Amino acid sequence: MHAIDQLAAFAADHPEGGLPAQAREACALLVTDLVGATSAGLESKLAKAARFAAEQIYGPGRAGVWLTGTMLSVSGTAMANAAAASALDIDDGHRGAAGHPGAGIIPAVLAVGQAFDAPDERIFDAIALGYDFALRVATSRPTATIDTYSSGRWVSYGVAAATGRLLGLDAPALAHAMAIAGAEGPISFPSGSSKYQGSTVKEAIPPAVVAGLTAAFRAKAGATGPRDLLDDDARFIRSVLTGGLGERWWLQDCYLKPYACCRYMHAAIDAILALRQPGKPIVSLRIETFSRGLRLGNERAPHTLEEAQYSYYFSCALAALRGAAALQPMDPARLRDPEVLALAGRIELAAHEDFAESFPGGTPCRVILDQGAGPERLTVLHPLGDVANPMNRSMVTEKFRHLGAANIDPEWQDEILAALEGLTTKGFRPLFAALGARPSVQRLTATGKIAR
Repeated sequence: MHAIDQLAAFAADHPEGGLPAQAREACALLVTDLVGATSAGLESKLAKAARFAAEQIYGPGRAGVWLTGTMLSVSGTAMANAAAASALDIDDGHRGAAGHPGAGIIPAVLAVGQAFDAPDERIFDAIALGYDFALRVATSRPTATIDTYSSGRWVSYGVAAATGRLLGLDAPALAHAMAIAGAEGPISFPSGSSKYQGSTVKEAIPPAVVAGLTAAFRAKAGATGPRDLLDDDARFIRSVLTGGLGERWWLQDCYLKPYACCRYMHAAIDAILALRQPGKPIVSLRIETFSRGLRLGNERAPHTLEEAQYSYYFSCALAALRGAAALQPMDPARLRDPEVLALAGRIELAAHEDFAESFPGGTPCRVILDQGAGPERLTVLHPLGDVANPMNRSMVTEKFRHLGAANIDPEWQDEILAALEGLTTKGFRPLFAALGARPSVQRLTATGKIAR
């Protein structure tokens, strides 16, 4: 049996509402976290451009673009919401995959679920299956074969599986949906071949969402794909791909992010925040990390928000001088902060043999900080939000309020949070209503003009 066929059979046969309580709770928490990330990224260049494109290309429909009051087609809505969710690099991730599943899976499932009025339990099941399959594909790749960790390379598999489940596809059609998505997903250039990390391309998640959705609907209409796509043992480890299906749901092993920058540097930021004594001068700051971290853009004076998100120097200098709040989220105005730029220019960054085997399973860092009384050292193996150092619901709620403060008034935040807290008991309809209740101050209309 092809690996894709085995995954498809599990998805098709999984009983509706058969998700364990812990997995449903994890799902609800991940949705809460992602809506918070979306509220922060709503007015970013990436999100605004995606909404404009979605309206111009995909047109109106029955699914809501979150927090805008706009109803678009399934693909347009899912693409726009995925762009906003991933814009500020504060969306969930998974260490084995070294990437971000939620910004693709959740927008796709909720768009289809809302447009087709899917039962709540089917929506929960679809999210869990989407995470499971996307993460299995990503994590099954031997490290030596990976030329890019861009999430767009594998998110489309999960989107296709989740969408197919919502549409009621049988096992053969589900297999073809995943095969089409995998064959036609975004290319995303190999690491080091381009400076795309400093652009709004980022993880290539929005096009992966469109590819996965399109694949599921085409498979429903009889289209076929290369079902042997995951059968190459040199590129995919079969035991990871299909082993233990249903024994533990992979979405329970995702990390959450307290800071709006690449996960690679979160351990360093945790250490800096623990050592930092505000008001004292920073004589020197050295960061020792895993070698993969040195392959980020790491601009000392970034020109774009995306360049800042992929820079140890800038993000760590910002944390050291302005505290955690400056990364919840990152304000583009900080790119011109002379003190932060000066410190970013002095930070030492080096790979250390202590962490040579850490990535992708871990992203540890050691910080050596001198504030005038000699060097102090702190090593962080598990940054805040990891499975071994988790963020609880109250911390995710606090993160939501910080992130959404600029775009959502407190009363509206209360309405959305109430709907999110009731997901496992009252379902998704209250959330759909809350996310579309009050259009934000600005949105792009079908004319291409700004409406107020």
